[in-house]
Amino acid sequence: MAGNYYDSERAGSEYLLLHYGNPAPWRATFPARCVTECLAANKVPKKSRAVDLGCAVGASSFELARHCAEVIGIDASEQFIEIAHDLQKRGTRKFNYVQEGELTRTAKAVVPSKIDRERVTFEVGDATALRDGLGKFDVILMANLIDRVPNPRKLLRQLPALMNPGGQLIITSPYTWMTEYTPRSEWLGGFKRGARKVETFAALKALLSPDFKLSKRRDIPFAIREHARKYQFGIAEASVWLRR
Repeated sequence: MAGNYYDSERAGSEYLLLHYGNPAPWRATFPARCVTECLAANKVPKKSRAVDLGCAVGASSFELARHCAEVIGIDASEQFIEIAHDLQKRGTRKFNYVQEGELTRTAKAVVPSKIDRERVTFEVGDATALRDGLGKFDVILMANLIDRVPNPRKLLRQLPALMNPGGQLIITSPYTWMTEYTPRSEWLGGFKRGARKVETFAALKALLSPDFKLSKRRDIPFAIREHARKYQFGIAEASVWLRR
């Protein structure tokens, strides 16, 4: 199951590389690009609040802190949140990653010094059943999350109540629907209904349009490094929605 993988030591090192690593020929750009290429920073209020749902090991949450006064990172993985907590407290964290077979190397994750880490908090939570008392937000980021939850429609239905008018909702996903994470009956797209193809973005638009207006769409590539000669390469579609 998904929880077993995301709480594994290997997942921790792979996501630390995705978020913070820089061994050539690989660069950690995806979490930052989810913010820098999607967020209209000039439209973020001075005392803004942001929530990063499915924050993993926290790089996007820290990037949001460049623009938002308060950021909450939430993830279902206890390991990911422990790592993010440590980075928030110390600013750095050493870790091992696989080079080949059982051979490993050591790297250091570093939060950029210009980021105010005190603006960020992390907590374990289920993005489809968020705790009471979170309040409202001016920015909601969901990076590569909707195809990794059992009920994406339930996740999306929560969003209007969480967002201030004019707020920015950023969703990225490669739309990799798998029954391991999401029952087939809950997929937003990637299948046929009769002779008609059902695609994820069309479903997103139908679900979000009553409360959100589409602002932009773009592709953001990413690579998850398994070892020195094997990477999972993906292209996430990013869509930005403004709360009506």
